[in-house]
Amino acid sequence: MNDLDIPVITIDGPSGAGKGTIAQMLALELSWNILDSGALYRTLAYFMQENKISLNNFVEKREEIEKRFHVSFDPGVPGEPVRVIFEDKDITSLVRTEEIAKLTSNLAAEPIIRDFIKPCQRDFMKAPGLIADGRDMGTVIFSDAKYKIFLTASVEERAKRRQTQLKRLGLEVNMRSLLHELEERDRKDTEREHSPLIPAQDSMIIDTSNLNPEGVVKEIKTYL
Repeated sequence: MNDLDIPVITIDGPSGAGKGTIAQMLALELSWNILDSGALYRTLAYFMQENKISLNNFVEKREEIEKRFHVSFDPGVPGEPVRVIFEDKDITSLVRTEEIAKLTSNLAAEPIIRDFIKPCQRDFMKAPGLIADGRDMGTVIFSDAKYKIFLTASVEERAKRRQTQLKRLGLEVNMRSLLHELEERDRKDTEREHSPLIPAQDSMIIDTSNLNPEGVVKEIKTYL
């Protein structure tokens, strides 16, 4: 099976819209591969932080980074985050912190970082198929995908979901600060020059504010 025959479903949208949950449910149901592109960027941010690599010395360290940057994802179980495996170690809890999220948000706007990540993302396209979750999956990375979904939700609803996620990890977060951070992240994502967060022209847009995950999956299956 060559790349052109491998089906890809892209799921884009802002933070907290439900991309991860829906991508996980579809990957488990279809037994397809999953790409959590946000976690891929987070893993790079984590790796750079751990190895004291900055944007200033990224180019000179690029060859070393490429040799070591091998990430895989396990859909895991419903209700738990998709597992991130890096250098044979489960680093899920290490990359899903607010500190890494902020670091990642700044890195993701840099063309040099996006240029590095893009071939890594394309490498996940393997048989029998791929569910690709991110912010520019349908517009840039897999613009040739046949099926494109764009999830959205109110910022208040997304902040509530994020708070629930963080509580599961044993973290307490102030709702007002969460709202502010989400609004700031939305602004950066939509206004950035490279790969801004916008729905692909041929995508199906679903507002998940008042839908449970099963309802969203049902709408996607109807579309498929």
